[in-house]
Amino acid sequence: MNTIQINPVDNVIVALAPLPAGTSVDVPCVGSVIAAEDIPQGHKMAVRAIAEGEDVIKYGLPIGHVTCDVAAGSWLHTHNVKTNLSGEVEYSYHPTHPELEAVEPECFDGFRRADGSVATRNELWIIPTVGCVNEVAHAMCEGAQDLVDGTLEGVYYFPHPFGCSQTGADHAQTRRLLVALSRHPNAAGVLFLSLGCENCTHQQVLDELGEYDHERVRFLTCQDVADEQVEGHKILAELADLAKKASREPIPASELVIGLKCGGSDGLSGITANPTIGRVSDMVVARGGTSVLTEVPEMFGAESILLDRCVDEDVFNAASDMLNGFKDYFISHGEVVYENPSPGNKDGGITTLEDKSCGCVQKGGSAAIVDVLPYAGRVKKHGLNMLCGPGNDMVSTTALTAAGCHVILFSTGRGTPFGAPAPTLKVFTNQRLCDHKANWMDFNAGVAATGEATIDEAARGLWDLVLQTASGKLTSAERRGCHEISIWKDGVCL
Repeated sequence: MNTIQINPVDNVIVALAPLPAGTSVDVPCVGSVIAAEDIPQGHKMAVRAIAEGEDVIKYGLPIGHVTCDVAAGSWLHTHNVKTNLSGEVEYSYHPTHPELEAVEPECFDGFRRADGSVATRNELWIIPTVGCVNEVAHAMCEGAQDLVDGTLEGVYYFPHPFGCSQTGADHAQTRRLLVALSRHPNAAGVLFLSLGCENCTHQQVLDELGEYDHERVRFLTCQDVADEQVEGHKILAELADLAKKASREPIPASELVIGLKCGGSDGLSGITANPTIGRVSDMVVARGGTSVLTEVPEMFGAESILLDRCVDEDVFNAASDMLNGFKDYFISHGEVVYENPSPGNKDGGITTLEDKSCGCVQKGGSAAIVDVLPYAGRVKKHGLNMLCGPGNDMVSTTALTAAGCHVILFSTGRGTPFGAPAPTLKVFTNQRLCDHKANWMDFNAGVAATGEATIDEAARGLWDLVLQTASGKLTSAERRGCHEISIWKDGVCL
């Protein structure tokens, strides 16, 4: 099998491997089609003649229109296909009320916190409130590695350039995100590290926190002490003693929260890795757990796949407002809303934003959407959630961590090395990437393209890996020491 027609109504097929000119392909309900030119892996070939202005159909949906007449066997890409999309859309709600058959949850070995929350890691986190103390936090983190012992699995810091010279909603958003991160149960102890003169003041952090565990969350203002390294190590040593009291125990998968993200996508992302992740999303929801789908711009053009699955009109309205609000955010910054696919995306076979989006939203599986979360918002409801966030990989995975995700599933067809604060599993879309960047890979979903496994079989393998990761198995990013955040500056807020 060297090509796939994703939906029977599609007028294109996708090359699962490079397709040389002259290759004959049998297409269901069409017959034999001969490639008129070389078709790169992940790219599209017309299975019939398509007239100028006519829609290109993939995933059963329009992903743009052709700008000239094309013959059967032609390569369809940015040179002859353009988006159909423009500004805001008035969405209508036609609920489908999807239901998944309930499944008895397996258990993973996690940590149960004093407040009843669940963790997949037992770590100490140093969170700078301002970029001025990033290097202080770095040195403090390095000096605290002697504390890592027993069930304490690591000490990490999360540098960023913000916390001062910001105003209004932009400043408030930084503060909310940092505080939301501090609430993640994987952090057995948190040290907020301040300079003392920044906009993001100690009192503002306290006000944002509200009620909190004074044993678990500590503060240090560098300007207030003679030696911040000595004082910081004392605090971290106390937090380490607290963390080492925790131990792993069986916890039902119904308490897992899984983040869904893609980056460095290619033409196989929506065919292999994203559908595999979507099945895993359905698996966790069927077990009573939670999944979170973000990167709003990469829902544009595929809204119909999502919006009718909202559980009620309130959730539908919140989702519609989030989508159109994000379009307004782009327009207000003088950006073209639909010029989204990156150069790497295009090289991998993604032509328009609709093409990208229809593949991206496959990560959301088929479950009902139960809630819509603002940026820096936290999961409150079991089931599939939508989270407001951009397509930027590090910003979105930081937001998924802040939302409370225990494990993030990140599909990629180009490869990417970073890791969020929460364990981030890289799910590769194709065998070439697996062979080329094995040290960045956690799971090979490319087997669905080579015929070695079905999507369902791949999903069962990925689900097993999720449970192993939740039980302490390190991801490729963790093994390489990658724990990073990025904050959405001047982002749209719900």
